[in-house]
Amino acid sequence: MLCDDFFADYVAGYKPYKGGGWCYEDGLIYRGLELMHLASGQERWLTHLKRLVDARIQPGSKLAGYTLSEYNIDNIRPGGALLYLQALTGDSRYLACADLLAKQLESHPRTRSGVYWHKLRYPWQIWLDGLYMAAPFQIGYAHVRGRPDLVTDSINQLETALDHTYVPETGLYAHGFDEAREQSWADPVTGLSKAHWGRALGWLAMCLVDVADLIGPDAFAPLRGRTVDLLTRLRELQAGPGQWLQVIDQPGLPGNYVETSASAMFVYALERAATLGLVSDTPPDLLSGLCGAAIREDATGRQSMAGICEVAGLGGFEGTYRDGSPGYYLSEKVVDNDPKGIGPLMMCMAMVKMSRMEDLVPAG
Repeated sequence: MLCDDFFADYVAGYKPYKGGGWCYEDGLIYRGLELMHLASGQERWLTHLKRLVDARIQPGSKLAGYTLSEYNIDNIRPGGALLYLQALTGDSRYLACADLLAKQLESHPRTRSGVYWHKLRYPWQIWLDGLYMAAPFQIGYAHVRGRPDLVTDSINQLETALDHTYVPETGLYAHGFDEAREQSWADPVTGLSKAHWGRALGWLAMCLVDVADLIGPDAFAPLRGRTVDLLTRLRELQAGPGQWLQVIDQPGLPGNYVETSASAMFVYALERAATLGLVSDTPPDLLSGLCGAAIREDATGRQSMAGICEVAGLGGFEGTYRDGSPGYYLSEKVVDNDPKGIGPLMMCMAMVKMSRMEDLVPAG
């Protein structure tokens, strides 16, 4: 059985992912804690969230290790925790730090079609990852500051990004799009990357359902059809209940494997989509199947989450050029207990608590 104590032990001993600098990896743990608090009402999750976030806030409402001029869209994702804590505590530090992230977005470079670049060092590029990093925060911030124009901007960016990255042959979306057609990972005609990486689609699925929750059905109408189609396609591609592959649409690819962070993201997205009426009720074995593939227990009874791709991307990184091929995605290191897996697994548990269960979920 996988229970709340697994997450409590994990966050109690959690070490910031990048030595204490503000980063999206920590932000996934923040999001998991936020949803666990919402689902259970237990103060311990809020206490952990506040402890971890407060340690990143420096005098003058600055964020540890954060530099606006890097224009790294990943740094926006943890800002959701600032908005949540501000709403609960009224502490002005949180909103002041959220203002800093919003200031980045005001001048963040965009493609000619109006979508945020993934990072300053990845010019003219849209990655599915970046949609999740920016849109939910920008919309949440818009609600707090009374800026409906920012909601409109987010919806427009998502529609444009989906237009650019859609692959009709597969019914899925490419990990990346190079508007300039300069990167060797990009098709010279379409600008799209070569393969469908599971976690890239996980970022997209989580983005769409979170945005649907934030803006309501009327405003979400322009995105509803494509969201439903994507979630339907994802259900078709399961490698087993609650399990999806690293290269999601190539089950015959030698060395392909069930990647648990993406699987957790998809389970979360489907569970949230069910609560929003975007899909029919999810089967009861969705989460238990995920846990059966992901959770390992040693001789002492200590549990861990296995099968997490540590990192993947496109283009130059630490002396390596990531070409976006199926083989590239299979070459990346697989690790245990990475926050990119644990955070979404916490989100899954929280959604199940909200929808149909209370404390325990069978591990399969």
